[in-house]
Amino acid sequence: MIIACPHCSTLNRVAPEKFADQPKCGQCKGALFAGKPIELTQQNFVNQVQKSELPVVVDFWASWCGPCLNFAPVFNQAAAELEPKFRFAKVNTEQQQQLAAQFQIRSIPTLMLFKAGKLIAQQSGALPKQMFYQWLQQHS
Repeated sequence: MIIACPHCSTLNRVAPEKFADQPKCGQCKGALFAGKPIELTQQNFVNQVQKSELPVVVDFWASWCGPCLNFAPVFNQAAAELEPKFRFAKVNTEQQQQLAAQFQIRSIPTLMLFKAGKLIAQQSGALPKQMFYQWLQQHS
Protein backbone atom coordinates (compact mmCIF):
# COMPACT_ATOMS: atom_id res chain seq x y z
CA MET A 1 0.00 0.00 0.00
CA ILE A 2 1.33 3.47 -0.89
CA ILE A 3 1.32 5.85 2.08
CA ALA A 4 2.54 9.44 2.21
CA CYS A 5 4.77 10.36 5.14
CA PRO A 6 2.95 12.84 7.43
CA HIS A 7 6.23 14.73 7.95
CA CYS A 8 7.85 15.06 4.51
CA SER A 9 5.08 13.77 2.16
CA THR A 10 7.41 11.19 0.59
CA LEU A 11 5.49 8.22 -0.75
CA ASN A 12 6.32 4.92 0.97
CA ARG A 13 5.22 1.36 0.14
CA VAL A 14 4.12 -0.53 3.26
CA ALA A 15 2.37 -3.88 3.48
CA PRO A 16 -0.84 -3.53 5.58
CA GLU A 17 0.29 -6.38 7.84
CA LYS A 18 3.32 -4.20 8.78
CA PHE A 19 1.17 -1.26 10.02
CA ALA A 20 1.37 -2.55 13.61
CA ASP A 21 5.19 -2.55 13.42
CA GLN A 22 5.27 1.29 13.50
CA PRO A 23 6.80 1.74 10.04
CA LYS A 24 9.08 4.69 9.37
CA CYS A 25 9.54 6.87 6.30
CA GLY A 26 12.36 5.77 4.02
CA GLN A 27 13.30 9.42 3.44
CA CYS A 28 13.05 11.31 6.76
CA LYS A 29 12.79 8.29 9.12
CA GLY A 30 9.70 9.83 10.81
CA ALA A 31 6.84 7.58 11.94
CA LEU A 32 4.32 6.98 9.15
CA PHE A 33 1.51 6.78 11.71
CA ALA A 34 1.57 9.51 14.35
CA GLY A 35 -2.01 9.16 15.60
CA LYS A 36 -2.79 12.83 14.99
CA PRO A 37 -4.14 14.88 12.09
CA ILE A 38 -1.73 16.32 9.56
CA GLU A 39 -1.98 19.81 8.07
CA LEU A 40 -2.68 19.83 4.37
CA THR A 41 -1.41 22.54 2.06
CA GLN A 42 -1.53 23.11 -1.67
CA GLN A 43 2.01 21.67 -1.79
CA ASN A 44 1.41 18.37 0.04
CA PHE A 45 -2.22 17.68 -0.93
CA VAL A 46 -1.46 15.57 -4.00
CA ASN A 47 0.86 13.12 -2.21
CA GLN A 48 -1.11 13.06 1.05
CA VAL A 49 -4.57 12.58 -0.48
CA GLN A 50 -4.51 11.83 -4.18
CA LYS A 51 -1.53 9.46 -4.37
CA SER A 52 -1.93 7.77 -0.98
CA GLU A 53 -3.83 4.50 -1.01
CA LEU A 54 -4.86 4.92 2.62
CA PRO A 55 -8.38 6.39 3.08
CA VAL A 56 -8.00 10.05 4.10
CA VAL A 57 -10.54 12.00 6.16
CA VAL A 58 -10.14 15.74 5.59
CA ASP A 59 -11.58 18.40 7.91
CA PHE A 60 -11.94 21.81 6.24
CA TRP A 61 -12.02 24.34 9.09
CA ALA A 62 -11.16 27.91 10.16
CA SER A 63 -9.85 29.38 13.41
CA TRP A 64 -12.84 31.74 13.80
CA CYS A 65 -15.41 28.92 13.43
CA GLY A 66 -16.92 27.86 16.76
CA PRO A 67 -18.32 24.52 15.54
CA CYS A 68 -14.90 23.77 13.96
CA LEU A 69 -13.14 24.37 17.27
CA ASN A 70 -15.71 22.29 19.14
CA PHE A 71 -15.28 19.42 16.66
CA ALA A 72 -11.45 19.47 16.77
CA PRO A 73 -11.14 17.26 19.90
CA VAL A 74 -13.44 14.64 18.31
CA PHE A 75 -11.36 14.69 15.12
CA ASN A 76 -8.09 14.44 17.09
CA GLN A 77 -9.44 11.54 19.14
CA ALA A 78 -10.53 9.74 15.98
CA ALA A 79 -7.01 10.15 14.57
CA ALA A 80 -5.53 8.63 17.73
CA GLU A 81 -8.01 5.74 17.79
CA LEU A 82 -8.58 4.91 14.11
CA GLU A 83 -5.21 5.42 12.42
CA PRO A 84 -3.92 3.47 10.41
CA LYS A 85 -7.36 2.42 9.16
CA PHE A 86 -7.75 6.07 8.08
CA ARG A 87 -5.38 9.04 7.75
CA PHE A 88 -6.78 12.24 9.29
CA ALA A 89 -5.91 15.62 7.85
CA LYS A 90 -6.99 19.23 8.27
CA VAL A 91 -7.22 22.12 5.81
CA ASN A 92 -7.26 25.61 7.31
CA THR A 93 -9.54 27.36 4.82
CA GLU A 94 -8.15 30.79 5.75
CA GLN A 95 -4.58 29.79 4.90
CA GLN A 96 -5.39 27.38 2.05
CA GLN A 97 -7.99 29.35 0.13
CA GLN A 98 -7.09 27.69 -3.16
CA LEU A 99 -7.86 24.22 -1.75
CA ALA A 100 -11.11 25.48 -0.23
CA ALA A 101 -12.10 26.91 -3.61
CA GLN A 102 -11.04 23.75 -5.46
CA PHE A 103 -13.44 21.70 -3.32
CA GLN A 104 -16.15 24.37 -3.31
CA ILE A 105 -16.24 24.64 0.47
CA ARG A 106 -19.30 26.75 1.31
CA SER A 107 -19.72 25.94 4.99
CA ILE A 108 -17.34 24.78 7.67
CA PRO A 109 -16.57 22.43 9.10
CA THR A 110 -16.85 20.23 6.03
CA LEU A 111 -15.61 16.67 6.18
CA MET A 112 -14.51 14.77 3.10
CA LEU A 113 -13.46 11.14 2.81
CA PHE A 114 -11.09 10.20 0.00
CA LYS A 115 -10.17 6.66 -1.07
CA ALA A 116 -7.38 6.17 -3.59
CA GLY A 117 -7.53 9.90 -4.30
CA LYS A 118 -11.24 9.97 -5.09
CA LEU A 119 -13.86 11.79 -3.03
CA ILE A 120 -16.35 9.16 -1.84
CA ALA A 121 -18.25 10.97 0.95
CA GLN A 122 -18.83 14.51 2.17
CA GLN A 123 -20.50 15.88 5.30
CA SER A 124 -21.14 19.53 6.18
CA GLY A 125 -21.27 20.44 9.84
CA ALA A 126 -19.72 19.07 13.00
CA LEU A 127 -20.81 15.68 14.26
CA PRO A 128 -20.84 14.22 17.75
CA LYS A 129 -18.21 11.50 18.17
CA GLN A 130 -20.58 8.54 17.82
CA MET A 131 -22.19 9.96 14.66
CA PHE A 132 -18.77 10.78 13.19
CA TYR A 133 -17.57 7.21 13.78
CA GLN A 134 -20.80 5.87 12.24
CA TRP A 135 -20.28 8.11 9.19
CA LEU A 136 -16.75 6.75 8.79
CA GLN A 137 -17.91 3.15 9.23
CA GLN A 138 -20.68 3.64 6.70
CA HIS A 139 -18.21 4.74 4.03
CA SER A 140 -15.23 2.52 4.84
